[in-house]
Amino acid sequence: MNNDNLPAIADGALFVADSHYPHHGDAFLALLQKLDSGVLQTPQLFLMGDNFDLLFGYNDYIQTFSQEAIALLQTLSEKMDIHYFEGNHDFCLKPIFPDMHIYSRNKQPAFFEMDGKRVGISHGDRYVTGFGYDLYCKVLRNRTTLILLKPFEKAIIDHRMKKLSQKRICHSFEGFEKRVEAILAHYTDADLVIEGHFHQARSVGKYVSLPSLACQKQIAVVKNGEILFQPFE
Repeated sequence: MNNDNLPAIADGALFVADSHYPHHGDAFLALLQKLDSGVLQTPQLFLMGDNFDLLFGYNDYIQTFSQEAIALLQTLSEKMDIHYFEGNHDFCLKPIFPDMHIYSRNKQPAFFEMDGKRVGISHGDRYVTGFGYDLYCKVLRNRTTLILLKPFEKAIIDHRMKKLSQKRICHSFEGFEKRVEAILAHYTDADLVIEGHFHQARSVGKYVSLPSLACQKQIAVVKNGEILFQPFE
């Protein structure tokens, strides 16, 4: 496998996944504030999806729920190398964050090089999801759909935000190893796979399931070619 033309993951890069802001704590906002102030420093930031509990482009009303975090990210993206892997809760983000590298679901996984390894990166809902889910994603994560729904935006968004605020998102995953095995069948050309989505904070072979900032209160940092989980306070 030739890694010569792949973008590199920098030593010290941070991976932040599944913050589910604002309904499941303010850790994501606190992290952005620390990055903006320089208290927390990194050469590269990977936002691995579902960092917002609900955010999408082509809609001003949904942004009112997370204005401070959005503004900080827009500022940070002008001076930092930020890669945002859209999740099932945050999508069609390019109009909101024009200065970021944005990876929609159909552009995932994206491949990077780290310490000579070919690394596949995705939010985590790209494979082994089923036809119904795939169709749902294709219809919903679409500019035309979002624009057509604008006349009903307030009622739909208010209802959805209320439901999301009550959702239990932290749980163990029975049979996780079998799910990983099925996912890895799509990553035969990767030496390492990094995904979020599952909120598991564990590694299975070459598969790294990132911690959820909302659930495990952890982020991941790259040190000497390794992905290390560490608490965020």
